[in-house]
Amino acid sequence: MAKRIKILPEYIASKIAAGEVVQRPESVVKELMENSIDAGAKNIEVIIKRAGKNLIQVCDDGAGMSEEDLILCVQKYATSKIEAFEDLEAIKTLGFRGEALSSISAVSQIEIRTETRNEEIGTLLKNDEAGNIKVDKGSFPKGTCVTVKNLFFNVPARRKFLKTDTTEFKHIVDTFNRIALSHHSIAFKLFNGVDSIFDYPAESLKERVGHVFGENMPDALIPVEERTELFSAFGYVGKPSLLRKTKGEQYLFLNSRYILNKNINHAVFTAYENILEKGDYPFFILFIEIDPERIDINIHPSKLEAKFDDEKDVYSFILSVVRKSLGSHDLIPSMVFSESDLPEEKLAVNKFHPANRGDFSDRPAKERYQPEVKRYSEEEIDLLFGSITDDVVIKREGKVESKLFRGNDQKEISHDKAEQTTIEKTEESPFIIQLHNKYILSQIKSGLMIIDQHVAHERILYEKALNRLDTDIPFSQQLLFPKKVKTDPARLALLKELEPYLSRLGFQLKFLAKETVKIEGVPDDVRKGTEEQVLFDLLEEYSANEREKHLEQKDNLAKSYSCKTAIKAGDRLDERAMRLLIDQLFATSMPYVCPHGRPIVIKISLNEFDRRFGRT
Repeated sequence: MAKRIKILPEYIASKIAAGEVVQRPESVVKELMENSIDAGAKNIEVIIKRAGKNLIQVCDDGAGMSEEDLILCVQKYATSKIEAFEDLEAIKTLGFRGEALSSISAVSQIEIRTETRNEEIGTLLKNDEAGNIKVDKGSFPKGTCVTVKNLFFNVPARRKFLKTDTTEFKHIVDTFNRIALSHHSIAFKLFNGVDSIFDYPAESLKERVGHVFGENMPDALIPVEERTELFSAFGYVGKPSLLRKTKGEQYLFLNSRYILNKNINHAVFTAYENILEKGDYPFFILFIEIDPERIDINIHPSKLEAKFDDEKDVYSFILSVVRKSLGSHDLIPSMVFSESDLPEEKLAVNKFHPANRGDFSDRPAKERYQPEVKRYSEEEIDLLFGSITDDVVIKREGKVESKLFRGNDQKEISHDKAEQTTIEKTEESPFIIQLHNKYILSQIKSGLMIIDQHVAHERILYEKALNRLDTDIPFSQQLLFPKKVKTDPARLALLKELEPYLSRLGFQLKFLAKETVKIEGVPDDVRKGTEEQVLFDLLEEYSANEREKHLEQKDNLAKSYSCKTAIKAGDRLDERAMRLLIDQLFATSMPYVCPHGRPIVIKISLNEFDRRFGRT
C-alpha cells in the first residue's frame, strides 16, 4: 500500500510558516522597524509603494551586520537576541524568535544593504525569484537598509486576499505610529512613494503625542505616572470629552512593546467608573514596565500577547493608578460656542481645555457649615408642638425661613439635620441662583458653572448608599405612625430578598400576614409622605436595571435608591440648600457624572461670553 503521509519540501513548508509571521504588508513593516530598534538605531526611515505590495524599505543607522551575520540572518531561527532556552525567561528585545527575515524572504524578493561602524566596506544580500541567495560587497551608509519587493508574488492566494491599498496603508500607518509612540527618543520618517507622510524628530513623549495626534492633544489628556519596585506605569489617559464609540485608540505598551490585553483594558475602563456608558471607549496611552522575568511574550509569532505571573496584581495596580490620576484633575467639561459660520450656533465641549494636577480652584467657593445651637422662644415652642405633623416654619428677625430643600408643593425634601446648620461666610459669597427649578447657576473664577440639581443629588445619595451598604451602619428615621402596605407576591418576594440590604440603607420593614408589609422606619433622605412610593419605585427601578443592565446587586440597589430619593427637576431650593448641595457634590469621588453616566456639571468661561458678545 502506498504511503499517504509525506514530508513537505522545504520551499513549501517555509511559505506556510511565513504566513504566521507575515500576514500583510504591515507585518513586514513592524518586524523590520523592531529589528532596527534592537540594532540601536537613532534614525529610522520607512518608504512604502502601493501600500507595501510593491515595495517596503526600512533603513536605519543602527549597528549594522558583518557578512557572516548577514548570510545567517535570512536563515530559519537565526537570531542575535537569545542564545539559550533560559534567555526566553527574561526577554529584553523586541525580536527574539529568529523568524522574521527568513519568513519575509520566503514570500518576497528581498535586498539587504548593511555596514557596521568599524568597517570601511559593507555587504549586499539579494534573493531572486527562485529563492537563490547572492552576496556582494559595496560601500553603503552605516547601518542596515532592508528592501522588500513584490510581497507574496509567489503566494498568489495570499496576495489576492489583501485589502485595498487604502486599507493596507492605514494598517501600516497605525503600526508605524504605535512604534513611534513607544520609542519617542528615536527619529522616524515615513514616505508614501516620494511623499513625506510623517517626520518625527527624537523628542519627549508629550511632544511625540502632539506630533502623532495633533499639537493640542496633550491638553485633552491627563498624565499618569506611578513607579514602584514591582511595577511602573506612565503615560496619558483621555478626559471624558475624548470618549469614543469605537475601539482603536487604546495604546498599551509592555516594556516598550505594543500589546493587546483585555484585562488591563478593563482595569482602565473600570477606573473611569460611571463616566463610561455602554459602548464608550476611553483614549489612553499607557506604558507598563515589569521585570522581564515576570512576563511571557513568547505566546504567538506576532508577539502582541503577553502573560503575567500575577495578572490580578497588575490589574489592581493599573486600576489604582488611573483612578488616582483621574481623581487628581478637574474633569468638569468646559463649553464653547460654535463658530459663527456654522448653520446653527450651539454650545460644544472644548476637548482641549488644559487641566493641571490638583487644581480645583475653578469651582464655587466652599462654604463652612457649623451646627446651630438655637434657643426657642415660647411662641416658637407652641408653634412646634401645636401641629406636630405639619411642616415647621421658624420666624427669624421678622423673616420666614424655608426648609433646606423644598419642592413646588413646599414639602420637605431633605432630613432635618441639614436645617440645623448655618453658613459661616468669611467674605461675600459669589452669586448662586436656580434656573427654572432645574439647574443651579453659580459664579466661578473662570466664568459660569451650571449644575443639574437632580443628578447632582443622585451622585451624593449614590455614594452615601454605597457607604451604608459597605459599613452596615444604617441611619433610620422612625415613623411616628408606621404604614401598612398590601403588595403583590412578586414585590413581596423581592422585598424579602433585598431586606438585609434595605435595612442597611435605613428601611425598617416588618412582614405581616396576607402579603402586607409594615414600614416602621425609612432612610433620612426620604421625604415625609413619600415612604410607600419611594420604596416601591425603588423596587421597580431595581428590577428594570436587573433586566436591562445586569448590574451587581449592591450597585443596582444604590443606583435605584439614589434615583428615587433625589430631589427632582422642578423642586425649588433656597440659597442655603443650593450651596450645601454643591459642597456635598464636590466632596464625592466622582462629581462629574451621575451613577447612570449623565453629566452633572458644565462650565462656560468668561472668555466665551466675551467672544459671543463681541468683546474680544
